[in-house]
Amino acid sequence: MSLLTSVATRVSRVDDFAARFDVALREFLADRPDVVPELAAELRELLSAGGKRIRPRFAWEGWRAAGGGEQDGVLRALVALELLQCCALVHDDVMDRSAMRRGRPSVHELFALRHRRERWAGSARQYGDSAAVLVGDLALAWADDAMVTAGLSPAALQRAWVPWQAMRTEMMAGQHLDLLGVARREESLEQALRVAALKTAAYTVERPLHLGAAITGADQDVVACLREFGRDVGVAFQLRDDLIGVFGDPSVTGKPVGEDLREGKRTALMAIALTRATNGSAAVLRRSLTGPVTDRLVEQVCDLLVELGAVAAVEEHIDILVANALQALERAALEPAATHELIRLAGQATVRKA
Repeated sequence: MSLLTSVATRVSRVDDFAARFDVALREFLADRPDVVPELAAELRELLSAGGKRIRPRFAWEGWRAAGGGEQDGVLRALVALELLQCCALVHDDVMDRSAMRRGRPSVHELFALRHRRERWAGSARQYGDSAAVLVGDLALAWADDAMVTAGLSPAALQRAWVPWQAMRTEMMAGQHLDLLGVARREESLEQALRVAALKTAAYTVERPLHLGAAITGADQDVVACLREFGRDVGVAFQLRDDLIGVFGDPSVTGKPVGEDLREGKRTALMAIALTRATNGSAAVLRRSLTGPVTDRLVEQVCDLLVELGAVAAVEEHIDILVANALQALERAALEPAATHELIRLAGQATVRKA
C-alpha cells in the first residue's frame, strides 16, 4: 500500500462533518417553499441519493486550516456548494445524454419516463430535457439562497462572495470548453488539462478551499497556498475521473462501463493515447470518439489505452500533481489538524474507484 493510499484510508478526526452537514442541508431544504413541487421534489431526491460532499468538505477544511473562528452560518453557507454541484450534474447529464446518475435514472430520463407513462402530448425527450434544465436552474437559485441566508456576518459574506462568483462562472466556462472540445474534435492534451482545471479543479477543490478561507478572513499568502493545493488536487481528481470513466466498475460507479467513450469525451487520457498511437490504433481510438460505440469497441479501446502507456502516464501525472499539492501546503502556516485532513482528502480524491 502506497503512502498516499494509506493517508486516503486513514480515519478522519472530524468524521462528524458529514452528519453535521446533512443536518444543515435538511434544515435548508425544509425551509424552501414548494412553489414548484415537482421540480423541488426531484431536486430533493437527487440530494438525498448519495454524493461524496467533496466540495463542502474541502471548503470546511479551508475554513479550519485558515483558523476557523465563529461557526455561525458556516455549514449553512456550504450547503450552497452541494446545490451548485446538483445544478452541474443535472445539466451535464442532459448535455452528455447520460442515462444514469448515482445508480438511478438521470433527471431528464425520469421526467421523460413520466411523460410516456402519463401519455402526455408532445415529445417525451424534449419534456424530460426541459424539466431537467429547470431542476438545474432551481438548484442554482437555491445555491445563492443558501449563501445569502446562511447567517454569515456581512463582512464574511462579502469576502465569500468573491470566490463564490468566480466558482459559478468558471464552472460554466469549463463546461462550454468541454462542449467545444467534442464539437471541434479536440485532441490536444493542453486543451484537455485546461478543461479539467476549469470544469473540475476550480469548482471542486480550489474555489471551495478559497471560499472557506475567505469566510475566516485568511491573509493572501494562506489563500494562495490553499488555491495552489486545490488546483493540483482538482486536476488530479479529474484525471482519476477520466480513468474511472473508462475502466470503472458499474456496480461502484452507477454508470455503464466505458461511459466516457460512449459520450465521446475528449479527456487527457485519450489525448495522451492519440499522441502515441500508430495510424491503425489511432483510427480505433477516434472511432470511439465519434460513435456508435459497441461493447467490443470499448474493449479494444481499453486494451489500447493500456498498451500505449496512456493509463500509466495518467497515473504518473496524478502522483506528480498530488506531490506538488502537498508541497504547497508546507509553505503556509495552517492549522495542523486541518492540514492533516487536507492531506487525507487529497489521497481520498485521487485514489478513489468512483
